[in-house]
Formats: sequence, C-alpha cells, structure tokens
Amino acid sequence: MKLLLSNDDGIFADGLRALQAQFRSRWSTITVAPDRERSAISHAITLNAPIRSHKIAWHNADAAYAVSGTPADCIKLAMLELLGERPDLMISGINPGANVGIDVNYSGTLAAAREATLYGIPALAISIMGKQPRFYDQTAKFVEDLANTIVSQGLAAGTFLNVNVPDLPMDQIKGVRVSRQNVKPLNEQMERRVDPRQRPYFWHAVLPGNTPAESDSDVSALSKGYISITPIHCDVTDYQSIQSLKSWKIRI
Repeated sequence: MKLLLSNDDGIFADGLRALQAQFRSRWSTITVAPDRERSAISHAITLNAPIRSHKIAWHNADAAYAVSGTPADCIKLAMLELLGERPDLMISGINPGANVGIDVNYSGTLAAAREATLYGIPALAISIMGKQPRFYDQTAKFVEDLANTIVSQGLAAGTFLNVNVPDLPMDQIKGVRVSRQNVKPLNEQMERRVDPRQRPYFWHAVLPGNTPAESDSDVSALSKGYISITPIHCDVTDYQSIQSLKSWKIRI
C-alpha cells in the first residue's frame, strides 16, 4: 500500500515523524511537507512565487520532500510532479493541538487532507490535544488501525475524516465518537498593545476552556476523553437553501 504523508507543522515535526515510523514497515511512504511551520494557513495556495522542493534523507522514508509552499501546495506538487503513482491513502498530521469546531476552517492540517480528497485520494487529518503532546506513538498506532479500516471500507466521494485524539494513553481514552463539527463561535479577543513608538498593535487570542460545546460535537467528545472522528465534505454548498434562493426571483 502506498501512503502520502504531509502536515502544516513542517517536515521535521514530531507528529510527522511518529506517523512515518509507525507506517514504514508495512506501507510504502512518501512524505511531502512544508519546509517550515505553516499552521493556521487554511487552504491557501501559492500563485505569485515559485514553489521549490528538495529531497531529504529522513528517518528511512522511501522518499521525503521539503516544500517551500503551503500544505495544499505540497499535495498539488506531490500529485502533479513528485509521485510516480497515485497513493492509496493520504494522512495529514499528527498536529499538536486539536482541530475541532471553528478551527476546522483555519487549519492547514485539514487543508492538506482536503486537497488530497479533491484529487480523489482517501484522506484523514489527525490531531492530538495539547501544545506539547506526550503520546504521539500511541496515536500513530491508532491511526494505522484506522487507515487499514478506511482502505477496506472506503470513504464517500469528496469526504475525508477529521480525527482528534486526547493526549492520554490509549487505555485511558474512553472510546471513539463519530461527531459533528461544533459551530459555536470561539470566545476570542484582540488584545490591544502599544509599541515603543506609541503605535497600537494587536494580538489575537482565544480564551481557553470557554468555547461552548454542543453535546454531539467534536469539541464535546474530545473534552470528555473520547477520540472524535468527524466526516468533512469538500462540497460546502448549502443545498437546503437552493430552492429558497430561487424563490427570491433575482433579476438582472
């Protein structure tokens, strides 16, 4: 089985290393990841600058490339230039810090998985709670088991999985919940400061622990000690609103 790995934290990130170490004995892996951290860049692509890549020796991987662009750029370059054949699966992560709720819209981790899905490759994005997670290796083992299930069961066209794991030993995690995305707004602020020249500037901040969690959501599942798996669809059309909009009889 051929596996494409990427992330938004850079090619030397610990989470990516854990995935490669877990999969390399049973899968043929190729890693195409940013050459630096590209967190919270969402689905940006590079249009007005060249995209450069160089092959590196990395943890006995079959092949690994560091790319100057975004996570989505990495997948495009892999699919259009670097891969000799289509991968059977694409995995993005393991991201330090959860990607749940509204953060799904900002995540570069999810963007890599979404881009692979747009190319028709089954994909998942994997994140683990905490800024300095302790259990990457156990999470990687869970991901391999899930990957085997995806290959055997398949995913619906245009759908990828967003997986979030508590930073706990697997024997302390309560189980797995298939959850929907939490859509409650974040409790956030712009903190105003003044530089030495008396010019204002701002730091964006999300206040921890204050995001309302809907009971069947990814935020709720993760906060209660469950692994959350959310199917995400690339087609973001609101089909229920189509007929309503047609009734507006908009004219030119």
